Amino acid sequence: MKKLFYMLLLLALACTPAKHPAAVQIALSDNGQSVWFKGLNKLVINDIARDTNQAVWQSLVPVYRMPADTDLKNYQPVQPGQYVVKDSIVVFTPDTPFVKGQTYFVRNYRLGEGALLIDYIKSRSQPGKVQFIDLIFKP
Repeated sequence: MKKLFYMLLLLALACTPAKHPAAVQIALSDNGQSVWFKGLNKLVINDIARDTNQAVWQSLVPVYRMPADTDLKNYQPVQPGQYVVKDSIVVFTPDTPFVKGQTYFVRNYRLGEGALLIDYIKSRSQPGKVQFIDLIFKP
């Protein structure tokens, strides 16, 4: 009976589908003064687009300036600017123009990922931590 339990447990863990991060892409506009975000969840984009508070976008896809010491990138202030939705693309235009040659990054928070019990068991996630992906670009 014990062997059957372990076999079923092993089978259940082996059949858990692998999570692949969504293909969020960033691209600079033609003049290099805006960043386009493609591949974000359309339901989330449409829901946030109805909100008049621009700070909401900074909780989903904030833009930062990359510091010289990359160990300090978690302590950088958010780049202020305007977010506009065009179809399924989010366009960010900073208040001050991007500096040519300066490196920037977008932190794409993966809300809801890593919140399953199996993620905690396999140490893929920790309670209270939100998973994110940093996308680096240079104007």
